[in-house]
Amino acid sequence: MTTKLTTPLALAPVKTLQIEVWSDVACPWCFIGKRRFAAALEQFPHRDHVEVTWRSYQLSPDTPLGPGRPEAQALAEMKGLSLAQVQQMFAQVTQVAAGVGLAYDFDRTLTFNTFDAHRLLHLAARVGGAELVDRTAEALFSAHFEQGADLGLTAALVDLAHTVGFADRGWDDDRVLDFLTGDAEADAVRADIAEARSLGVTGVPFFVADRRVAVSGAQPVEVFTQLLETSWREANPLVTLGSADAEACVDDACAI
Repeated sequence: MTTKLTTPLALAPVKTLQIEVWSDVACPWCFIGKRRFAAALEQFPHRDHVEVTWRSYQLSPDTPLGPGRPEAQALAEMKGLSLAQVQQMFAQVTQVAAGVGLAYDFDRTLTFNTFDAHRLLHLAARVGGAELVDRTAEALFSAHFEQGADLGLTAALVDLAHTVGFADRGWDDDRVLDFLTGDAEADAVRADIAEARSLGVTGVPFFVADRRVAVSGAQPVEVFTQLLETSWREANPLVTLGSADAEACVDDACAI
């Protein structure tokens, strides 16, 4: 006798995994961490059900607004180090960055207050969603660490917004300039920073999955893979019915 299934199995809806990333545009490890996380996400079988939200964080909020100045000099003064010590630190980070395809050039890097860059990222999220945010974040990191752009200048941010496609979303250069000379999205940036404080975040990059599992720092790809897999299992558990000791074949060993 043949039994037919008349009703299809009802599968539980897949829960989208929410990944939040706190980072700062002026953080060299954040760019490295972004690349490593992207590599893990690319290999993740459920990547189409993962949403990534970039959150603002400022490592040096007291940095003056306006044109930047040489990163090495600023860091030496802030940390009380010699230029030789700072250059040695930069050399180590540059070597690590090269391992993920990044060409850091600290001889050209200029320190700047990142608040307006974070406002631009929030604007990108509002007008273009995750895709525009990712392009904008990538461009900001590259402009700062690889190209020596002075992102403390409003004109540089306007040019960057044009390059990544804000105009395609109805935001031409004049409209972006008006945005940057105002204070729109400033509260959103401050809210991200306050939320980081409430979560106990003291350094970036900081990755949080569903507000349950966190990874701090630019960890190896394998650690980000573990973050994704562990969080996915918790969000979408597989329920097995029946007795665990029921008869079954295991691998190639099957007694009949």
